[in-house]
Amino acid sequence: MSLAGEIGDLNSFTCDDCGVLMHNQVLCSAAGYYIGKACNCGPYSRLSGYYLTFTAAEQDIHTFRTR
Repeated sequence: MSLAGEIGDLNSFTCDDCGVLMHNQVLCSAAGYYIGKACNCGPYSRLSGYYLTFTAAEQDIHTFRTR
């Protein structure tokens, strides 16, 4: 699920600036762990809400990979 104001494309794509192919992965910010995309330029999108642990986000990432 995409959050309001977030990028909603769940497919893999290449960053126009650094050329890295981005896939959904578990990322971390000060607010917690989340599922999103990142490249060499930094975090690109957040596709989920926040999780308390890396493991909790990792267990849910399959939900975002099948869309």
